[in-house]
Amino acid sequence: MYSFMGGGLFCAGIGNILLIVSTATDYWMQYRHSNNYMHQGLWRYCMPGKCFTHTDSIAYWDATRAFMILSLLACFFGIIIGIMAFIHYSSFDRFDKTFAAGILFFISCFFVFLAMAIYTGVTINYYGKRYGNWRFSWSYIIGWVATVLTFFSGMFYMCAYRMHECPRSPNTH
Repeated sequence: MYSFMGGGLFCAGIGNILLIVSTATDYWMQYRHSNNYMHQGLWRYCMPGKCFTHTDSIAYWDATRAFMILSLLACFFGIIIGIMAFIHYSSFDRFDKTFAAGILFFISCFFVFLAMAIYTGVTINYYGKRYGNWRFSWSYIIGWVATVLTFFSGMFYMCAYRMHECPRSPNTH
């Protein structure tokens, strides 16, 4: 049980760091404009030597930002509850912290998946039809890696929960 929880905390910790990096950095997409390479993130777009804040409130950016932030929060609280489950901190006896941490990691995975799906769909639909020389960049790729890590965190914690629950089931023979 503890090895599953340790694996879950490791994946969640790395996943949370990657969520922060992905959300905060400006390399979701790179493109060529007027013989200059430019890049953009969720908050800014950059030309050679200078970056500018996105001033337009475009729905897909706002949705992607919101889901990334919600994913960060769910993963962070999942880590806190996962640590409490690991060290047997019991402020609530009927509250199964292992199960709650697993659910929070799955919620985090769901939110980051929604963010990545929205960004991917709109970007391919818009840029893919209008511009020929663009590509997704490393901040975007890190977001997908974080999706996988938060999913595995949830899986590890659910496995730990199942291992913890099985011995408590009464034997009715």
